[in-house]
Amino acid sequence: MVIHEKYAHLTAIEDLLPVALQTTRFKMMAVRRKMVRHGEHTAVPADELPLSDGRPSQADELDRKQQRERLARAIQGLGDRCRQMLQWKLAGKGFAEIQVLLGVGSINTIYTWDHRCRKQLLEAMGGSWDGASAHEQTTKGRMQ
Repeated sequence: MVIHEKYAHLTAIEDLLPVALQTTRFKMMAVRRKMVRHGEHTAVPADELPLSDGRPSQADELDRKQQRERLARAIQGLGDRCRQMLQWKLAGKGFAEIQVLLGVGSINTIYTWDHRCRKQLLEAMGGSWDGASAHEQTTKGRMQ
């Protein structure tokens, strides 16, 4: 279409062929630039991707189970007040509600107790939520 409108004065095939090839080359380059700009040049076709069944792997399930066991043991090692506060927080109660339930005069006291309970829980879990000890995390950080 472009060749017909823009180059109507060219009638011989030997004149039209170079123009047609040049126009095609420009169009192909424009498509390539657009693909790069949109990140499509590195995209993997969807039919080549492995499909997940949505379930976690056995290793992930084992890790979660071990972490739940560690957390349960750590919570059992906490004092009664800390366990009760954690239970209320997990039930969705806010600090103001917990203040009323415990009969404490200042909400800042609840904030302090919560901070101390979380700190005790973290220490009981070995200094890390994910299972690595503080020493392992330091060593791992140095390796990277």
